[in-house]
Amino acid sequence: MDDMKEIMEDFLVEAFEMNEQLDQDLVELEHNPEDLDLLNRIFRVAHTIKGSSSFLNLDTLTHLTHNMEDVLNRARKNELKITPDVMDVVLRSVDMMKTLLVNIRDTGTDANAGLDIEGITRELQAIVQGDGTQAPTQEGESAEPAKTEEPETEAETTAEAKKEEAESKGEPDYSNMSPQEVEQEIERLLKLRQEADKARRAEKKKTTEGKATQSAPKPPTPSPVPSAPPQPAAKAGPAPKKDGEKSVAIGVEQTVRVDVGRLDHLMNLIGELVLGKNRLIRIYSDVEERYDGEKFLEELNQVVSSISAVTTDLQLAVMKTRMQPIGKVFNKFPRMVRDLSRELGKSIDLIIDGEETELDKSIVEEIGDPLIHIIRNSCDHGIEKPEERKMLGKPETGRVELSAYNEGNHIVIKITDDGAGLDPEKLKAKAIEKGVITEREAATMTDKEALNIIFKPGFSTAKTLSNVSGRGVGMDVVKTNIEKLNGIIELESEVGVRTTQKLKIPLTLAIIQALLVGVQEEYYAIPLSSVLETVRVSQDEIYSVDGKSVLRLRDEVLSLVRLADIFKVDAILESSREVYVVIIGLADQKIGVIVDYLIGQEEVVIKSLGYYLKSTKGIAGATVRGDGKITLIVDVGTMMEMAKNVKVNVNSLLDEAQSSNAKNNPSDYIVLAIDDSSTDRAMMRKSLKPLGVTVLEATNGIEGLEMVKNADKTPDAVLVDIEMPKMDGYTFASEVRKYNKFKNLPLIAVTSRVTKTDRIRGVESGMTEYITKPYSPEYLANVVKRSIKLDV
Repeated sequence: MDDMKEIMEDFLVEAFEMNEQLDQDLVELEHNPEDLDLLNRIFRVAHTIKGSSSFLNLDTLTHLTHNMEDVLNRARKNELKITPDVMDVVLRSVDMMKTLLVNIRDTGTDANAGLDIEGITRELQAIVQGDGTQAPTQEGESAEPAKTEEPETEAETTAEAKKEEAESKGEPDYSNMSPQEVEQEIERLLKLRQEADKARRAEKKKTTEGKATQSAPKPPTPSPVPSAPPQPAAKAGPAPKKDGEKSVAIGVEQTVRVDVGRLDHLMNLIGELVLGKNRLIRIYSDVEERYDGEKFLEELNQVVSSISAVTTDLQLAVMKTRMQPIGKVFNKFPRMVRDLSRELGKSIDLIIDGEETELDKSIVEEIGDPLIHIIRNSCDHGIEKPEERKMLGKPETGRVELSAYNEGNHIVIKITDDGAGLDPEKLKAKAIEKGVITEREAATMTDKEALNIIFKPGFSTAKTLSNVSGRGVGMDVVKTNIEKLNGIIELESEVGVRTTQKLKIPLTLAIIQALLVGVQEEYYAIPLSSVLETVRVSQDEIYSVDGKSVLRLRDEVLSLVRLADIFKVDAILESSREVYVVIIGLADQKIGVIVDYLIGQEEVVIKSLGYYLKSTKGIAGATVRGDGKITLIVDVGTMMEMAKNVKVNVNSLLDEAQSSNAKNNPSDYIVLAIDDSSTDRAMMRKSLKPLGVTVLEATNGIEGLEMVKNADKTPDAVLVDIEMPKMDGYTFASEVRKYNKFKNLPLIAVTSRVTKTDRIRGVESGMTEYITKPYSPEYLANVVKRSIKLDV
């Protein structure tokens, strides 16, 4: 019975995958009813599920799929036209099939599933006995040659025919079989399957050698990729190769199913390994400082570097195993949009792009519900009725575009509809009517803030309740769920034209890069993806508005949050003349977080806070640093919530903008590179070349200081080494900060000194960034780009 249990598990895995594919293919077939390749593929999937369920004595599922197969068979014989009404019944059959599979998985049987199977089968039988039942025999025979147009070859069809013949040859009573007979039956079915596979591979080899395509029904669009292979093989043939047979073999044999629990356990072990790596690097730094010049340090450095590199490679490899294409989520939406179109009486096309983009399995599982809410709203609130669109001069069929692409360590998902758009004034009026905001708040709102009203709990623009929307539950939940994934959601809209919602989510939630900061003797980690810049400002530059602290920074006014106040810690720099501010941002919002000192960047493994601390405000998790100390990870979303209600009269705080500071080209930006090594300066220059900025050079601190003070145009950023003759980097930074006009000038330390003491000294002298040698050119370029706010 263990064998039968294993067979049942394999069947369920395959059947669930086929069920999802049926959903997608049927919706596509409704749009392209003449696509015989697609119709044949759908028929084969239904036939496979029927055969497997019959073997496993799943009578209800067999009965359902048999009737569904009859409908599909008539369609592929050209005796039945695929209409929306026919497709409604077939799709409901697929839904029932999925419910039956869930019941089989949970109870081991397809009986007592609480479904009206007889009702749906009567509908399917009525379709089969309807149009075309009186057609002459010749019509049915004339449709037979259509089989030769399938991607299946004659050899493949013959093998499948043998299988069908064997199955139909007085199907045995499986329930009365002895264990030996069951094994014999399994072997027989496996041999049939092997014959079919062998015939398929042989024919594919012939086709490849003859440079023919497998898209016979579509001769105008030749393609080297098979257009309609059986679904399990679709992923196994990504591109045409010289040896078609070898390609198929590789696709089959290199695939293995792994229990998700094992991957999760492996990821946890990798997390511990990363923590160990960080601690080893920290210990090496301490040893290097204590035994500077000793011969064994070089060998130790090689060992540490090797372990670090291997750990990073292993981490990336394991994370890759957890990555899944977002298409697993996207593929559910064509069916949903199709059903919504029918329900709402609208004509809507869903265009999907980037479904191959990958992200962590845990995020794939969580992102589905938010996307459902957004797409349903686009269909219901966004896309107008066909008659309205016609009056507005728009195509009667609306478009909803769903796309995904990578952006750094994040995935960006965009949902755009060409519907009515959102009117900020109407949103404010509706919000006042519902008591979501006051008239005073509405009067001071910008259009961007007005659009974000839709994320308020209980807010809805729907005039009537429906099964689709209108209950005020949805977009606030979407925003909450996205923020739980450390993501952001942005909204843009043009009245009468379009609405675009953009989600930006990290690729993984397990291991992140973070900026370590300190308050008193406590360390905190701020996700680097949310850090825009760090500055050191005078207390005199901090204003108080409505009891809240704000900072004027260049052409912006930022709300400030004191990390010491949030976590009830006495700040050691409270009475100091200058403070460090970390500028963090989500979407188009920014705030400043005041900290005592900056430590540097580190890769951290996110750990749960546990039951008693999980609701701690302002904390997203914890990690263990390289020195073994526990470090709390700041919740950036909470920080934004605490500062978002601060209203500032910007005009009363900002100086008049100086148009002379406007820069139209990357070459207008000036970066000064200070290093006594010509090789290092050349490396900096090469790293910045892709940005197109102007690079000036100095060989020591004194020369660099003179260039900063006396230049016609002040550099937009300075890259400075620490150890230099005449004047080192620390002294240079301290001297620059003495001049009020240079207080916001980005000073980026580029050095091989990585100890905590060195970093703290660099921050205290006025450095805004700390880059450790050796560095990658891309990393240096990104730091400079971010520091000077260059948009290229």
